[in-house]
Amino acid sequence: ALCLSVLVALAPATSAQPDPAERVAAVKEWLAQSKAHLKNYQWIETTTVAVKGDVKSTKVNSCFYDVTGTLQKVQMSASAPPPKKFGIRGAIQKDKQEEMSSYMDKAVALVKSYVPPVAEKLEGAKAAGKMSVDFLPGGQNVRLNFHDYQLPGDNLSVSLDMATNRPLNFGVATYIDDPKDAVALAVTIGTLPDGTGFADKVTVDAKAKELTVTVTNSGYRKAN
Repeated sequence: ALCLSVLVALAPATSAQPDPAERVAAVKEWLAQSKAHLKNYQWIETTTVAVKGDVKSTKVNSCFYDVTGTLQKVQMSASAPPPKKFGIRGAIQKDKQEEMSSYMDKAVALVKSYVPPVAEKLEGAKAAGKMSVDFLPGGQNVRLNFHDYQLPGDNLSVSLDMATNRPLNFGVATYIDDPKDAVALAVTIGTLPDGTGFADKVTVDAKAKELTVTVTNSGYRKAN
């Protein structure tokens, strides 16, 4: 009798929960609306690169969409490159810088390929049966996991407010070139006064290179 009463008590709450398809549809709608609304804004993007915890470079861009709807970035400032060394040390330094620069370019390209998520890829993962759902501690939020979202073995997750289906953050477990070269992305979502969502902060952690790239977006205002 006790078990039956517990099941009866839980049944209404369970049946009232939107199914995964509804949640994916809500994420896709949010992505489309936010992308459209962001075209009315301009903002400041700050990118910081750190190696072994030491900041190596900082770049600040002014971002806006042009009349064709293409995102434009105009550099406002950038930190000076490290002083050059000469001789053998200079050659070694140059090789290391070129290697790290190439790796950083790949890391930035990786960010662009996952953030913001592509609605068609989310739908594709769901249709292929590669989506799972986790209920997060506290019972207020849920996380959608999209396995093999872009690369074999990767995972893109979207945490949602269960009451509103509003995305709270994105998480990505992926790699550069080789699955052994693991890279983690964490994206916190901000909300503008008109409800427009945006990537407030993106953190890329590439443990193999002890490299951390942090991108923050701030100073949003309506474009003239």
